[in-house]
Amino acid sequence: MEKYLQILKQYWGFDAFRALQPEIIQSIGEGRDTLGLMPTGGGKSLTFQVPALAMEGICLVVTPLIALMKDQVANLQKKGVKAMCIHSGLTRDEINVALDNCIYGGYKFLYLSPERLSTEMFLAKLPLLKVNILAIDEAHCISQWGYDFRPSYLKVAEVRELIPQVPVLALTATATPQVVEDIMEKLHFKTKNVFQKSFARDNLAYVVRYSEDKEEQLVRILKGVPGSGVVYVRNRKKTREYAELLQRNNIQAAWFHAGLKQDEKDRLQADWTRDKIRIMVCTNAFGMGIDKPDVRVVVHMDAPDSLEAYFQEAGRGGRDGQKAFAVLLWSNHDADKLKRSLETSFPEPDVIKRVYEALGNFFQVAVGHGMGLSCDFNMGAFCKAYQFNIVTVFNSLKILERAGYMEFSEDMEMGSRIMIIVERDALYRVQVANEDLDLFIKVLLRSYTGLFTEYVNIDEDLLAKRCNATQQVVYDWLLRLNRMRIVKYIPRKKAPVIYWSQNREDNRYVSLPRAAYLDRKLDYTERIHHVIEYGSSSMVCRSKLLLDYFGERGVVNCGQCDVCLAKKKVALSADKFDEIKDAVQKLLAASPQSVDQLLGSVDCPEELVVAVLRWLEEYGFVGLNQDGLMEWWRMI
Repeated sequence: MEKYLQILKQYWGFDAFRALQPEIIQSIGEGRDTLGLMPTGGGKSLTFQVPALAMEGICLVVTPLIALMKDQVANLQKKGVKAMCIHSGLTRDEINVALDNCIYGGYKFLYLSPERLSTEMFLAKLPLLKVNILAIDEAHCISQWGYDFRPSYLKVAEVRELIPQVPVLALTATATPQVVEDIMEKLHFKTKNVFQKSFARDNLAYVVRYSEDKEEQLVRILKGVPGSGVVYVRNRKKTREYAELLQRNNIQAAWFHAGLKQDEKDRLQADWTRDKIRIMVCTNAFGMGIDKPDVRVVVHMDAPDSLEAYFQEAGRGGRDGQKAFAVLLWSNHDADKLKRSLETSFPEPDVIKRVYEALGNFFQVAVGHGMGLSCDFNMGAFCKAYQFNIVTVFNSLKILERAGYMEFSEDMEMGSRIMIIVERDALYRVQVANEDLDLFIKVLLRSYTGLFTEYVNIDEDLLAKRCNATQQVVYDWLLRLNRMRIVKYIPRKKAPVIYWSQNREDNRYVSLPRAAYLDRKLDYTERIHHVIEYGSSSMVCRSKLLLDYFGERGVVNCGQCDVCLAKKKVALSADKFDEIKDAVQKLLAASPQSVDQLLGSVDCPEELVVAVLRWLEEYGFVGLNQDGLMEWWRMI
């Protein structure tokens, strides 16, 4: 373990690991297949980064989150560690250069999306890569029972067969017991090997607030809880509306969503992390890979569509171990909205097939062709051309992705990239022959390293300032060098991208496997049921309900959620309250009874039983029927 601690200190400046990190690192360092379940913010990335740096060779990291992939690569590069990422936003030539650099350039980490694993180019070069660890982030995606199942993750198991001696480290923040078993089976673990931290968060109080005026409730909460916070909403427009509402109420706030420009996203994330912004109102695009420990409150304005998603997002509060609150605002309409979302999330199969056919026509991809093609996708123009609803198209693309036909990346922003493709002598001759380009080339070479060996991200605005020129002039110089075949220049772009994972099928043969559609629809229905239960229940401890969902049995009531605090008002411990409640429920399940019968049947002091009965009646769990007998009215 000493060598791992030295690496931790050298690259990250820490003297000790967090809980569970040493056990996982030791396991994977000894060459054992390992599954690590660590909560959001628990430091999952260090469990493969540290041991990989201690070994010869390169670590393959599979992750579906392109933004997180790019962030981790950038962070490693800042520490002087050679890292590369490959995803659907890169050209074929860029991917080829990247793989060659990983083979011959001493790189330690290659991040790639699961779809890249099965490409002909990657499989051809895999034998030349000296892989030391195969790390699978968001490992729940490989399980059809996981809340974000992606068929492309099944390709990981196929790659395992090609490098059987390489240990696998699977990582996820949330997984039910069924998903844990499925992950190990799908990844062909030689022996079961799970390291799991309890999902319990003793310092995080889970609260559900029932309100038909969520805006008023939001302002009240944020004025009552000091410190940094996050407010999650389901659509981009609302991020701005709620942020402006908070600003009108003298609460410092900003908004964030995937549609913002990358430099604006970077500025907002930095300002929030440094406490220049107190409250960030955002979609779930915010928070990935951001480890701000002192978040005091996380508010969900809308119900999430799974408890896994809620647990991850709520878990961004209180990572410093101090008291924090996770608040879900719930109204009478939320359950209906969730049930309606089932229809929009799963369009009818014939609609999905029409979207697929229209995509082929839109991009002029012939049947039997297109595999490996990456296309910028203007969803607005597509919907207008073929009279589709934008939500229908979005969800159809997600299902087609699960079925393995294509990848869909939303609003991917790719900065400008350049690579010099001539030798230094040839470049010097160009400078001599073109005096107007000489200064620009010198500035380019002084500003960036690695231009002769790999594609490098560049900033045209920075180059313009250093050349005392306009951005348009710099752009023209780059295009001119590109036409002269001196450089390969890929200008900045921001657009959704569709990548054809296989050749276009004739629509008659397009099929939606059960695992990609029907099973997912049934699973989604079950997940919605659990969210509705969480939001509408006022009897079961919130923490207990969440932990039970993730397979932790026999846990005690947290004593700090809204349910536990309400029970304390009847001057009883939560456990004693539950004991009396369970006895009452059992008696009333057999038959309606009078209050006197109940008081005589429950083996507890009469005044305590009366207090619990009053509470149950107040919250609508029990009531008197027309005969004046007590009945149990609704289940918990």
